[in-house]
Amino acid sequence: GHGVVPSTECSVGEVLDMGYVMARDTVTATVKIENTSNLTLPFSIQLESLSPTRDRDRQKIPSFLTSPLQRTEIVGTQNYNGFSVFSVSPTEGKIEAGMSQDFVVTFSPDHESLYYSDRLKVLLFGKQTAHEIQLKGAARDHPMFVEGGVPLDVPVESLAVTSPVAPREALKGEKRKRKTIFPESEKIIIMPLLLLLEYMEGSAEPARTEITVGAIDSPGLAAKQPVRVEFSLDSGPELQRAGFALDGPKGALERGQLQRIGVSWVPPADLQTSDPPLVSALLTVKGDITECHRVLLMARVVSA
Repeated sequence: GHGVVPSTECSVGEVLDMGYVMARDTVTATVKIENTSNLTLPFSIQLESLSPTRDRDRQKIPSFLTSPLQRTEIVGTQNYNGFSVFSVSPTEGKIEAGMSQDFVVTFSPDHESLYYSDRLKVLLFGKQTAHEIQLKGAARDHPMFVEGGVPLDVPVESLAVTSPVAPREALKGEKRKRKTIFPESEKIIIMPLLLLLEYMEGSAEPARTEITVGAIDSPGLAAKQPVRVEFSLDSGPELQRAGFALDGPKGALERGQLQRIGVSWVPPADLQTSDPPLVSALLTVKGDITECHRVLLMARVVSA
């Protein structure tokens, strides 16, 4: 007889990132798996969030507390409505020799969160793992996002459903107290971002980092509904005195576009190494609401 090794090729790598979508929208992506062997391969699909041992696994200490290199859990934020945020079709079948099978991955978040995640396993013959794909996605209530810098939040969502709404409601209360007139469509939310720049001692190149601002293109946004996101990062004289320089601090985006704001740093001549600079700037992002992010810029000199 002849021993045959089953072999397959997958169209995606270890991670499938569904990107940013509007909360309560649904987007899909296609994963193609090709049977490169000369025998028929029966397959089945498993999601980690539907594992029978998931409740037991959730009793462990979160990975972001035990491993600083792993912030997110394999199974992250899930829907409040009880349905899986990720789903895959088909879940079982056969791939004939030399043929391929398309799998449709659906991402349906029902509330705002940056940490939706799951793991998809492709099993052959009911037991052999052919592929493992980490599924990721983020959802927002407004068609814009900002990312970058050192994470300051906790990558595990609170059980409280009101968490993303409470700051805004509190802010509206403050506005009413001050009797200040604001447009109904406009709210201001303060979110901190920390950028850490490390300059290599004696280097001719400045230390660099960046912030990404994006405008979401999601099925829930009507085709004729204008989505325009404007942003500006205030660069005052304090930044220049501390040695910081900005690239592309202002701009406007249409749906589906993103732009990076570059930040560089060269130590000024009078820098005191015992007192590294820490300055702040204000990043204003305007879409259907106005978000103001306080950007903290921290820099230091490191030796090779």
